[in-house]
Amino acid sequence: MSAPSCPLRRGFTLIELMIAVAVVAILVMVAAPQYTAYVVRTNRAAAVGCLLQQAQFMERVYATNMRYDQNGGAATALPATPCRTELSGVYAFAFGAGQPGERSFVVQAVPQGVQAARDTACGTLGIDQANARTKSGAATVAACWR
Repeated sequence: MSAPSCPLRRGFTLIELMIAVAVVAILVMVAAPQYTAYVVRTNRAAAVGCLLQQAQFMERVYATNMRYDQNGGAATALPATPCRTELSGVYAFAFGAGQPGERSFVVQAVPQGVQAARDTACGTLGIDQANARTKSGAATVAACWR
């Protein structure tokens, strides 16, 4: 007589499955806030780059017309650059305090939607004709403009 053989067990037990689910849940709880912070910083960095493009555009307007407001006060519009299109739901780009003046301008990136709610440390970013950089939040200018 042959000895009875044990059938091969395949799969996971319920305990093993619950442990795996718990490990995945812990990893998600740690990773999700880090990812959210990363997305906020990335959007802000893209807005900084776009603001610098807008400021360079204004300097080209000045070099051409010897004033920031084109043709004696005609409205100067910011160009529709690809960065403005890509960031349209995240930041709104506009002149601060209305249209630019003859000798000065301020271009601002105002956070929109989720970015506005999550990036309260920096808030609205701005740059003027003297390359002075601003922010509206509690963080330092250097931290916001990295």
